[in-house]
Amino acid sequence: MAHTTGEPIGEAERADLLARLGTSIDEPYLTRALTHRSYAFEHGGLPTNERLEFLGDSVLGLVATDLLFHEFPDLSEGELSRRRAAIVSTNALSFIAEQREIGGFLLLGHGEELTGGHHKASLLADMVESLIGACYLTGGLEAARPFVLNLLSPLITRVDTLAARMDPKTTLQEAVADRGLDAPVYEVTSTGPDHDRHWSATVTCGGRVHARGEGTSKKQAEMAAAFNAWKGLVDLDLARANPPRADA
Repeated sequence: MAHTTGEPIGEAERADLLARLGTSIDEPYLTRALTHRSYAFEHGGLPTNERLEFLGDSVLGLVATDLLFHEFPDLSEGELSRRRAAIVSTNALSFIAEQREIGGFLLLGHGEELTGGHHKASLLADMVESLIGACYLTGGLEAARPFVLNLLSPLITRVDTLAARMDPKTTLQEAVADRGLDAPVYEVTSTGPDHDRHWSATVTCGGRVHARGEGTSKKQAEMAAAFNAWKGLVDLDLARANPPRADA
């Protein structure tokens, strides 16, 4: 069932949304969690989801921290912090919203609708945090914890990749240091006019690691190259740990 853009959420749509979320949320909290300030302004100053977002952010952080603490007992505080930052990031939360196809339920003002607000990562991430806050107000931590764990479950298996994407240059630098390789060296080139320049970067680490990346800025290209180099190291580690069987 698709939500009618610009209209309040009806009873059948609420049921559809809650089924996609896999939880129960009291109606007043649910409506507020879906109400962006642009919609509130156009409809006489309704309560917005901003306070719920603030609450949900704290609940999310607590549950995510507890999850990672027990899931990765051998990681340092710094590594746990990097993984937590990754799974509570805007990109991760917007991925959850897109995966569950709940962005269309967000109540937006006309201007936000016209600019694709239902697919904006920042708005979707805020919506997820607001829904977590609404769930907490409905049933306390006893209800919010399993809800958050269910939301985060598809991210845990790819948490290393998410963390690497957030800061690929630092991740690569740490990875090559752990393996006793030379520090990364970047070479960057660009093509095209100033108003439409395209950048390419290569990174090498002592001649043993080589990767390429591209982007619309020097920084983007270097980050892409660093991530590709890190991914290559991880794939190489996996291949060494799981060599092909001789009888395969």
